[in-house]
Amino acid sequence: MSAIKDLAIRAAARTLAACGDPAAQLLLPRRDPWPIYERLRERGPVYRSPLGYAAVSSHELCSRVLRGPEFGMRDSAGRLPADQALPIGTAPSLLELDPPDHSRLRRLVAPAFRPKLINEFRARIEQTTERLLDRIGERPFDLITEFATPLPITVISELLGIPEDRRGEFARYGALTGQALDGRLTTREQAEFDAAMLAMRRLFTELMERRRADPGDDVISVLVSAVDGERITADELVSTCQLLLIAGFETTVNLIGNGVHRFGRHPEQWDLLRRDPDLAAGAVEEILRFDPPVPFTGRMAQRRTELGGLPIRKDTRVLVLLAAANRDPEVYDDAHVFDITRTGGPEHFAFASGVHYCLGAQLARIEGEIALRALAARLPGLRSAGDAQPRPSASIRGFLHLPVAA
Repeated sequence: MSAIKDLAIRAAARTLAACGDPAAQLLLPRRDPWPIYERLRERGPVYRSPLGYAAVSSHELCSRVLRGPEFGMRDSAGRLPADQALPIGTAPSLLELDPPDHSRLRRLVAPAFRPKLINEFRARIEQTTERLLDRIGERPFDLITEFATPLPITVISELLGIPEDRRGEFARYGALTGQALDGRLTTREQAEFDAAMLAMRRLFTELMERRRADPGDDVISVLVSAVDGERITADELVSTCQLLLIAGFETTVNLIGNGVHRFGRHPEQWDLLRRDPDLAAGAVEEILRFDPPVPFTGRMAQRRTELGGLPIRKDTRVLVLLAAANRDPEVYDDAHVFDITRTGGPEHFAFASGVHYCLGAQLARIEGEIALRALAARLPGLRSAGDAQPRPSASIRGFLHLPVAA
């Protein structure tokens, strides 16, 4: 039933987009959505779409919705909108829950992402990065498939404790899940995806038993102890691991791809990074601000409230335009200028905010910094070597293929 509702929502969005509704236009894939964000901004901080959404574009109101206790993932009756459900697991994931269930699961997973542990991964990330670049050498290559994807897949596999001989299939599960998130699976691919989800469930169930007998310091070991303590169910563990697979590589893949593509359009910024690799951390933040992998998210008003002085009825869907907020001229100087030396201004919303702030934000930042630093040092002449193929998605901004050469 949710799939039917999702198709109906997409059909309505296409119809209203053709009629000029800017909020509906944002729900359809497009490479340059920023003119639409600006049209929405000109209409005021809150835009009411015929789809029934209220879209917010200012940094202030996006922060209010992401942090406000009156907004959640579910409606006042605890129902999740059909187009907000993730195609994973048999139990709701962290991204589909509100407190107190969200708080319970997050508390259990958070120790595996504590800063000390993540920082200890830095050396391993550097080794993986160098190994991938050694394999590439000086030939032209596809940045996405040969570098940006295998890097975070390797890292999240280690974090979850996936055995090396199972990482190939694990990467395939991740790729299929990414396609499912784009909503572009053919009938054959859907069948393959369903089979992959079952196989992934078997893999995590097998790993649960292994970690129960021989625990380590990986995420699954942490969660198995919680299952045995009856603080999390086995289904919740599997859904959580599947979510971490997605979250653990999607942001990083698209951060690296969007960044290299953006540097191709701003060679003067690449020259800055090439001359001073210590700018890599700042470059990561500017890429995330300027071209965030997740451009918008949804929340539900769980009680009657107001936004920007306008009344918002209970159970109204609010479209939080993260990408628009990240270029809000009210809070960022030269908001539409890509500048890796940027200082000042509030934190961007590439990792959302509030209770659903991304657990893996620090890991993604470290991976992005190491990747950009290594690319600038080893491939200083990096440039486009063919047509980039964008992902056919409105909800995730990135590339399927990005041919480059040094």
